[in-house]
Amino acid sequence: MNELLDYQYVVCELCGEKYAIKINEVYEIIRFKKITYLHNSKSYLEGIINLRGKIVPVINVHRILGLEDYSDTKSTRIVILRFNDELVGTIVDRVIQVTKFSDIQPTSETVDEINGNYFEGLGIAQDGEIIAIMKIDKLLNAEY
Repeated sequence: MNELLDYQYVVCELCGEKYAIKINEVYEIIRFKKITYLHNSKSYLEGIINLRGKIVPVINVHRILGLEDYSDTKSTRIVILRFNDELVGTIVDRVIQVTKFSDIQPTSETVDEINGNYFEGLGIAQDGEIIAIMKIDKLLNAEY
């Protein structure tokens, strides 16, 4: 877990809970934009977007984690991730900040009633807040 302390993290919100993503896995953060729905696709695949001429699939992480679906608001963002040499978008309710953690603890079998395998650990922020760190490869490999 100590090597995780070397990273900076992008803290996002999903359904009122905060989650962190390693900043080196984030390619770009964009405002929510129209997503083209693909018929006969998996339930977690929201569709595709055109990112400056590159077609990027957009995954609904809310569905993967079994959370209430997102609502498109002024704060909704698409976090573009680097995954297996490809770009994949994920929808978040909002992006809060970039931070480092003072400590990172291992996760249990579940985090907020979500499968703990989707998380690398629980980051402890400077103010003592505990934020689950997403394990992007597990999260996207589980469904993508």
